[in-house]
Amino acid sequence: MMIHVNDIDLFYEKCGSGRPLILLHGNDEDHTIFDEAVQILKERFTCYVPDSRCHGSSTVTDELHYQDMAEDMTAFMEVLDLRDVLFYGFSDGGIIGLLAAMQTDRITTLVTSGANITPDGVKPFLRLLFRGMTLIHPDPKISMMLKEPHITTEQLSRIKAKTIVLAGEKDLVVENETRRIASSIPGAELHIIPGEGHGSYIVHSTKFVRYLIWADTKQ
Repeated sequence: MMIHVNDIDLFYEKCGSGRPLILLHGNDEDHTIFDEAVQILKERFTCYVPDSRCHGSSTVTDELHYQDMAEDMTAFMEVLDLRDVLFYGFSDGGIIGLLAAMQTDRITTLVTSGANITPDGVKPFLRLLFRGMTLIHPDPKISMMLKEPHITTEQLSRIKAKTIVLAGEKDLVVENETRRIASSIPGAELHIIPGEGHGSYIVHSTKFVRYLIWADTKQ
């Protein structure tokens, strides 16, 4: 399905019944990374699984910024009149979730995985890789990760949603960054998952599903 928000079209899939759950993918991915998880989650939630702008089947724009994508998600919830939303975001989706949760009270539960709040929050080798990639083939998606986000701990302290912050033990986000996110959001829970990398428990996986069910029980 398509929905028109902020002068662009976002593609999304919807299935299941129950509390609204938005699942948002990371950089250079699309909604299909959640296909396996949705087969379980749809028994408990109404799952909304969009493609962010410049990803999948959604509109491609000349520039790409996390704040614009967060506003897309806020508008998405408003147009569909979604309330008491459990928002799950992976990587870039997690950054977008943090920003969106600052802007709307429609998100009452937030779960992020592998999110960073500064460009330096990812491991140094990854930043070097991004710089090399932009020299060879400039891409707004990569350029954005080199320059953004810039989320302060004071901004994080405004989040009122019940929040769970996840990261893999071997994540691409430095652990101190993950811990800073969790400690800055009032009442947030932190889980560093042993043996897991950035997306090993998320992309085409069902391992992270239990954290969403756990988050839902904490209403």
